[in-house]
Amino acid sequence: TSIEKNNEVLIEKAKEYGIEYFAGSESDVLDRYYQCAKKFNAKNIVRITGDCPLVDPDIIDEVIALFKENKLDYASNVLPPSYPDGLDVEVFSFDALERAWKEAVLKSEREHVTPYIWKNQSIFKRMTFKNDKDLSKIRLTIDEKKDLVVINHILNELGSDDYGLDEIMEVVKKNPSILNNNKKIKRNEGYEKSLKEDGIGGLQ
Repeated sequence: TSIEKNNEVLIEKAKEYGIEYFAGSESDVLDRYYQCAKKFNAKNIVRITGDCPLVDPDIIDEVIALFKENKLDYASNVLPPSYPDGLDVEVFSFDALERAWKEAVLKSEREHVTPYIWKNQSIFKRMTFKNDKDLSKIRLTIDEKKDLVVINHILNELGSDDYGLDEIMEVVKKNPSILNNNKKIKRNEGYEKSLKEDGIGGLQ
């Protein structure tokens, strides 16, 4: 998490449950990841963001396997996306993270951690774990109140902690109109905003 005062409640909860934590820069998230990885001597990093509560552990395992079996610098299921927004998984080596940390200069590269790796395929060996069906238009992340309506409905219908993408999609099939609540929110809206602030048009 970050060193901002409003995140102190997260740190207190981590202490309460005996969970190791790291607090770093609010805006330079790339630096936060790098310093955290250094503190815990991480060789490889699995990135799952806090706004993705429905992420599927089986997909995480698949991306990790792709990363390890092919001796990659970076693996994900987002380049290009084929899974719902909110089931994003990234795996990268500490060496790749360190190089990005040293060389990335744009705000969009510092705030969103991995864009420098995305944009430099000639430097970083990378692969994408793709879904059989393109579900990338489905939004299952939480950035706005409309998202929370969708997630709460799905969780209430699931009624269990034992679920993955298949179970989530069964809920969606039974009530597809629930997705109307947040379907107008663009994927990677925050990143696109950062790109515009850097004077770069369009998703990189």
